[in-house]
Order: sequence, then structure tokens, then C-alpha cells
Amino acid sequence: MPVGYRKLGRLSDQRKAMLRDLATELVIHEKITTTEARAKELRRTVEKLITLGKRGDLHARRQAAAVLRKKMANAEVGQDALQKLFADIAPRYKERNGGYTRIIKTAPRRGDAARMAVIELV
Repeated sequence: MPVGYRKLGRLSDQRKAMLRDLATELVIHEKITTTEARAKELRRTVEKLITLGKRGDLHARRQAAAVLRKKMANAEVGQDALQKLFADIAPRYKERNGGYTRIIKTAPRRGDAARMAVIELV
């Protein structure tokens, strides 16, 4: 298989927007269901975000903010996705060197028989 990335049948701006949305949802919910190809591509993005969260400095926070959407993760506390990444998720993986996500393949989607998968934080 060639080295690079999956195009996922989209133009580059659409693909980037879709991965931003999926990454934000995964940070907020910590488990989402999507197609297998999207999950495999999303894993690359989310693992880089968690590594930035482990660094924890201002530059890493700004780099992660360029990817994540400004969406509320916890309305009671007023915590958005970026704050959850740096305050809750990244410290959880302090001693772990990569492999922050797990992809579990599930049954094909009913409408078009696309291969589905659940991607979750370990």
C-alpha cells in the first residue's frame, strides 16, 4: 500500500473539515461509530492531538486549537473540546507512548454495506 493518506472520496478542504469534526466528536464523546476508512484516518489525527496535549505548552495548545472545533464538551463546567483534551484526556496517557485509540470493526452499514467501525480512546 502506498505511503500517505486516504482521500475518502472528498476534496482536500472537505476532507480536512470532516476530520476536524470527527476528531472533535471523538474528544468529546471518547467513542464514535464511523466507516472503517474514516476511523483509520481519524486515528492519525487524534493520536497527534493527544501527543500535543501531553506536551501541554502554549504552542501545543494553539496547534491543537487549529484542528479542534470550538464545541462544548461539558456545559455544566463550561469546558470545550480543547480544554477536555488538555485537562482530562492527555494526563490519562502520561505514561503511554502512542496507541491511544482502538478500532473495533462492526457489522456492515445497512444502506450501502459500507464497512463500519467503532473508534474509541483506550
